[in-house]
Parts: sequence; C-alpha cells; structure tokens
Amino acid sequence: MPNHPQFNNHYHRQLPGFYTELTPTPLRGARLIYHSEALANELGLSPEWFCGENSKIWCGEHQLPGMMPLAQVYSGHQFGAWAGQLGDGRGILLGEQQLDGGRCLDWHLKGAGLTPYSRMGDGRAVLRSVVREFLASESLHYLGIPTTRALTIATSDQLVQREQEERGGMLLRVAESHVRFGHFEHFYYQREPEKVRQLVDYVISRHWPLWQQENDRYQLWFTDVVERTARLIAQWQTVGFTHGVMNTDNMSILGITIDYGPYGFMDEYNPGYVCNHSDYQGRYAFDNQPAVALWNLHRLAQSLSKLIPVETLQRALERYEPVLMQAFGERMRAKLGLFTVQAEDNDILVGLLRLMQREKADYTRTFRLLSATEQQSVQSPLRDEFIDRPVFDQWFNTYRRRLMIEDYDDSHRQQVMMSVNPKYVLRNYLAQQAIERAQQDDVSVLARLHQALSHPYQEQPEMNDLAALPPEWGKHLAISCSS
Repeated sequence: MPNHPQFNNHYHRQLPGFYTELTPTPLRGARLIYHSEALANELGLSPEWFCGENSKIWCGEHQLPGMMPLAQVYSGHQFGAWAGQLGDGRGILLGEQQLDGGRCLDWHLKGAGLTPYSRMGDGRAVLRSVVREFLASESLHYLGIPTTRALTIATSDQLVQREQEERGGMLLRVAESHVRFGHFEHFYYQREPEKVRQLVDYVISRHWPLWQQENDRYQLWFTDVVERTARLIAQWQTVGFTHGVMNTDNMSILGITIDYGPYGFMDEYNPGYVCNHSDYQGRYAFDNQPAVALWNLHRLAQSLSKLIPVETLQRALERYEPVLMQAFGERMRAKLGLFTVQAEDNDILVGLLRLMQREKADYTRTFRLLSATEQQSVQSPLRDEFIDRPVFDQWFNTYRRRLMIEDYDDSHRQQVMMSVNPKYVLRNYLAQQAIERAQQDDVSVLARLHQALSHPYQEQPEMNDLAALPPEWGKHLAISCSS
C-alpha cells in the first residue's frame, strides 16, 4: 500500500458555519479512465494510487484518512444580477493535502452528487464537461497562466440529463484555495459583517501570512487581489482565451482561473467573440473581460465596505487599470518581439489586430508565424495568410523598421517570441474530438492532445496536426453553461 497523503483541513477547522459536512454520492459503475502523471508526481502520488481499489478514491467511493469532506456556501452575481445563495452545487472539497514545505492544496471532486446548494440541479457533471475542464486547466497551466489543476477523470455507466442524456463523469481538481468573490458577498448580503471579517482574516493567514500582523493588512490584501485579477485578465487577453461565465462566484480570490464551462480560445480574431451560446447579450465577450473583472472587483469591494474604508477600497480599485495595461503591454511587446518601449508600438499592434479582424486571421497562428520574422528580409511566412497583400506589406515594412531600432539579432528575438506565442492551444474542435472518443472509452486522443498542450511553445513535428486550423464544422460548435 503506498504512503497516504497527509491532510490538514484548515477550512473545515477554522470556518465552522461556512460549509456543510457532506460525503460524495458515487455514480453507478464509476471508473477512473485518465489522470495527469505530471500532477500526480507533484502531489507525491505513486502510480499505485490510480489502479485497483485505490482508483475508487477518484470516483467518490472511498475517502482517505484525514479527509473532511464538505460543500462550501457562497453567493454571487450571475450575468450582472444578484443570484442569492449559490454554493458547491455539485462539488465537494474532500480535504486539503499538506505537502512538504508547508504548502496545502484543496482536493475538490466535481460531479460528486447533490448538496444543500444544488438548487434545481442534479449535483452531477457529464463526461463532456469533465474532459473540457481537464484539458483547459492543463492548457492554461502550461501556457503559464494561473489556474486550478486537474488530476483525474472518471466516467460511469450512469446517464445524466443535460440538453440530452450523457454519460456522467467526475473530475478531481486541485488548487491552493477555492474561495471566491462570492464567499464574501454571501455573508455581506446575509448582514453578517463579523463573518466577512473572519473570512478575510482566514485567507490572509492562509495565503498572505507575511501581512497577518500589519495594521494595514486589509488594504494590502485587497490591493493585491485587485492586482492579481488584473494580471490574470491581461494573460487571458494575450492568448485569446475567453472564460465565458465571469460571474462573481467564478472569480478566485487568488487570481487564478477557476470553473471552466463554455470557455473558448479564439480561432479567427474577433474582439467581440462570445464563446457561451447562452450569453445572448454578449456580456462575457472577449473584449468585455477586462471591464467585467473590474465590475466584479467592485462587487467584492462592496462586500468589504464594513471592514475597509470606502476611500481605501477605491484607491485599491484604481490599481486595476494600470496593472492590467502594464501586464498586457509587456506581454504583447514580447509577442511582437519588441524589447524597448517606443511611441509607435501601440499603433503597430492595433494595425496588426485590425488587419487580422478584417481578414479573419487565426489569432494563434498569426503570432506564431510572426515569430519567424527576419529583420533584413522583406518576405514573411505570415504574408500568405492575408489576401490584401499591399496592406499587409505596408504594415510589415513599418514593423520591420521598428525591429531595426533595437540591438537584438533575429535568433534571440525569435527565441523570445516563440516562448510567448504558443503553437498549440485548446481549440474547441480538438476538445470535441477528445470527448467523442472518451465517450467510447478511448482516451488515446485525449492523451495525445494533453501531451501537445503540455508543451505549447515547443515545435513537436509529430503533433503538427493539432496546430492546424479548425475544419468548418469546428468553427460553429455550440458551447453552453452545461459544458
């Protein structure tokens, strides 16, 4: 029997009244079909944990010694409207693993059955949504974007009703915390300011311990939450990622990506891209994400207004835009291969994006091909991607002149650009292919895609088909909240 992971359940012990104790309700005929070996190694889990009787852990049938399963309560604003009490409607926090060095990671089982917070839901997840979250969180992680991680995928013979009947599934994901903006909103609207303070003190002690004894710890903490959120959104924007459901209950207090549903990586560049077919007004469109995140931060600030002076909250919120723009600017300059700041840089970027939008150029492919630019060459592999060659040539000549200002050779610049312009991203059609095969108990497509996404910036000749443009059917996949 392999050594047991150690659990130190701070949330359970320190926050009574913030959750309901609850064990998972297993799916019928559940079985483990895939896991992340890399993440398992990080967690100190040997291969024995994913076979035989041990595999039942990932299906909600067994709990390990030290686990204290619970469902968290929180509330939130959904699509801009107050939704009231929400909570873990289909997820259960099994326990907090204590790693060497003092780090703790939540083990959160998604699709674990009914909870007191399920409302009208069934407490289940479908295999389709489990595969999508697994791949998306792994993709963002390897792109260098803060996110929850996915460890295991389980499926079952039990069918779950969504738009149609589908096979049920479970996902075990890990994160340093699952505390969301909605946790604070819940107790603010419940008119329990002492619980808001208790929760703030808890997250500071767990995740910002250096500030625990500071007199201005609340101000320091909230300012950091604002800045973390700003940097996260900037990173989303630079890789063309759209979350799809940026409700306040889907916003992490740690500034990590959480709760993958109808997300999408853009194929054709379209700043108004809406990935959620239930988002009829386009509230969560790609170009709205920065403004929505700030709106959500204002809702969090309101929840803290009994604890932190309004003027202090406002000063912290004013950090959002400059931090966002700095992070976005730094990343986009790197994507363009620019190492210094020049007045014309924004015009160069805007000119390229306008050209991409007009010709429906692929976002990921465009920047990857641009990475092969040579200063002294008037030719570019990117040129063939555009129909209006004279307009492209005009832009490219301006871009080349800008490159020549800097004292960097092609080799160095190309290396930097390749490290920030991925070749492999999780396109919806690739996820769909993995889902369809997994529903037939074949995880070979999933495993191969996972491998490619684990090295998104590297050339992998044997994976070149996974960098291809989507087929016509893949451009029109309907992705909903049930995804």
